[in-house]
Amino acid sequence: MRIGALTQVQQLYNTQKKPGVQKKAGTSFTDQVQISSMGKDFQTAKTAVANSPDVREELVASLKERIKNGTYEVNGGDFADKLLEAYQGM
Repeated sequence: MRIGALTQVQQLYNTQKKPGVQKKAGTSFTDQVQISSMGKDFQTAKTAVANSPDVREELVASLKERIKNGTYEVNGGDFADKLLEAYQGM
């Protein structure tokens, strides 16, 4: 690969630029963003979810206490129904 030839090709393209395209002095453009009300609602909901805890400690604490005391019982039929319901919803 000849580096000199690459430079010559670049110079060829640089000389063929249109002279009519020039930046006007004193003009400036600013970008603007408008967020829809649906987007604002989504952002509010997202913030609320981010600020809420992943685990509901009051429920977990009561379940842990019932398991520790041996008073927590699982109904096999109810469990099977919920499992089947979740499987059919897929």
